[in-house]
Amino acid sequence: MGELALAIVIPAGMAIAAYLVVGLVIGVESMGVPLPGETTLIAAALLASQGHLRLEFVIGAAAAGAIIGDSIGYYIGRKAGRGLFERLGRRFHHFSPDRILRAEKYFQRYGIWTVFFGRFVALLRIFAGPMAGTLRMPYPQFLAANAGGGVAWAATIGIVAYNIGDNADKIFGQLSIWALVVLVLAGIAAYTYYKVRRKQPEPQPESADVQG
Repeated sequence: MGELALAIVIPAGMAIAAYLVVGLVIGVESMGVPLPGETTLIAAALLASQGHLRLEFVIGAAAAGAIIGDSIGYYIGRKAGRGLFERLGRRFHHFSPDRILRAEKYFQRYGIWTVFFGRFVALLRIFAGPMAGTLRMPYPQFLAANAGGGVAWAATIGIVAYNIGDNADKIFGQLSIWALVVLVLAGIAAYTYYKVRRKQPEPQPESADVQG
């Protein structure tokens, strides 16, 4: 990754095109197409660290692509329904029935937190928009989680990649795994708390003393 970024020189006047590419790749990935969105963001952040691009514009392009792409994916999923994943599963292994089932379980259990934290997980980053639309998540809730997650992801990945350099791709690969682990553990804890609260008997009101 670092060697590739070092070999790329952005010609004068072409920086805008580079930002558009960052936003486009991440946006298309967020619509449900398996493209290397996170790798593109890391490469652009490395170029920014070498002075070829401006980091704030890289982060802005990535966040905009994530938010817009997820929103388009949401409406595609809402319109096409579950049949969309069945058709994609016949063409792309990323949409295998097992992966679709796992993504659906995350949404049913953790709701908007799946959209927010899912931006940091490769599997959920692709599924978030279309799956939220298919499951009819209210759009205002989706948009809030989508925008928050998109900005947090773009800023975190961009800033860290800008500062750590060549090892960024490997580090974020591990980060995605741990983000998934944290999401699952948080969901289990919330579900356990919910079940325990349901089993607790409701306090009975004290009967008033009857004055004879």
